[in-house]
This record gives sequence, C-alpha cells and structure tokens, in this order.
Amino acid sequence: MELRVGCRFVFDVAQPTHTLMLVEPHPDEAAHVNAATFAGDPAVTSTLYTDVFANRCRRLTLPAGRSSVSFNAFATIAGAPDPLEPGAQAMTPDELPDDVLLYVLPSRYCESDLLADTAQSLFGAGVVDWARVQDVSDWVHGQVRFDYNASSPTLTAVSVLRDGVGVCRDFTHLGIAICRALNVPARYVFGYLPDIGVEQPNLPMDFSAWMEVYLGDRWHTFDPRNNVRRVGRVIVARGRDAADVAMVTTFGQVTLVDMTVWADATPPAN
Repeated sequence: MELRVGCRFVFDVAQPTHTLMLVEPHPDEAAHVNAATFAGDPAVTSTLYTDVFANRCRRLTLPAGRSSVSFNAFATIAGAPDPLEPGAQAMTPDELPDDVLLYVLPSRYCESDLLADTAQSLFGAGVVDWARVQDVSDWVHGQVRFDYNASSPTLTAVSVLRDGVGVCRDFTHLGIAICRALNVPARYVFGYLPDIGVEQPNLPMDFSAWMEVYLGDRWHTFDPRNNVRRVGRVIVARGRDAADVAMVTTFGQVTLVDMTVWADATPPAN
C-alpha cells in the first residue's frame, strides 16, 4: 500500500526568523519513502542535520511577511497493523543497554518521579511485561478525554492526570511517565498516521503521537490515545518527550496562520 504524507504551514513573520522543522520521515523510514520534496513560498534555502536522537531536522530562515513551507512524500507500507508480542517482558535496570537507560529517567513533560506512587499502586505488583504495559495504555485511554481545545504546551503528565483531558501528546506523556515509574524504558514518537481500517473520526488530519516501550530486547509500539493496533504509521521523530521533537521551533516571534497535514492511501495504479 502506498501513502501520500506531508504537511503545509503558513506563517506571518515580522522580520527574518531562523526556524527548525521536524516534519520529514525519520531515517529509519528511508527504505520505503520516495519522491520527498520540501519547498518554501517564497523559496528559502534550507539545510538538513541529524540530531542526538537520530531525527532528521531542517534549518531555514523564514522571510519577513507571509510565507509557507510544505513537505510531501510517498511512503510504501506493509498494510498490516502494529505487531503484537505478548510474551515480551521488561528487563531489569541493570540489564538495559546504555543507550536505553535514558528513557527510564524523568523528563520535562514526563515526571515519572512524581507519579511513582500512582504507578506502583496501580501496576507495580507482579511481572512487568507486554500485558502490563497494555494495562497502562488501557488505563490512560480511560482516564483522559480527547479534546483538541483542551491541550496546552505547558501540560505535563501530572497535569494531564489531574485534569483528565488532552490530545494525543498528552495521552502519550502520561503513558510514558507511568511506564518509566515502573522502570520500563519508554520514549515519545510522533509521525503521520492515516485513518486506515478505523471509523472516520470526523476530525481534521493532524500529526499523531504515540509511545515506544522497550520490552525484551527491542522497542514496541503502544498508542494510549487510540489504544488499537493501527496501520500505516510513518515515524517523523523520537525523543524523551515532546520537548525534544517540536515540529516547529522559531528563534523569534512568528504567528502560525494555518497548518494542514495529510496521510492518505493513494489509489492503485491502473
């Protein structure tokens, strides 16, 4: 199956402003992404670099006035939902690889230290395995109500649990924090997620956030917001939480006028 994925941002800028964008598929997706284009209107010069989390980042300077930047690509996907591995178990901290241990620590939006008592009282008994992480995902899905208008860049896992409302990044932050409080590495992921095999949500397409949890000897996908195995995820970036992987970071005052995201299955060729 082939997807068309991409986005378009429209900005108003008072003066030329340097900008960092993460909207292009992660290098891990390179084998099945093609015909990728990044463009500005008016045209802008941009450069790519790879950050410390191996994400593909683009630097550019937005010109003064109104401008737009867009990305478009085609991605080939298998058409199968997120894989299951029910037998996978969590490692003990002393068994974790060096580069994974970071994802057990608290971070800006995932205060696992402040949620330790909650996590232990709800999920601390017995072996922590795939089923236990799915219990965490189920619990977060039931505790938080999705509302586009209720989120804020300042919401953290603790405040999401307190308020019981948020968007996909908020569900993800709470799930990550609970997993980390159980000494299970968890990291934040966002990307393109088409509405394949699910009831149409009647909501505008947007970037989606989910989490990857380290069980056994590898990372596995869990999605507290949707809480079902989905088809067609195209990863853009991974990090400790949303602070590491902002879609747009501007080094000056910029007004976002409009944002459009697409992730659609393309019709088969005749």
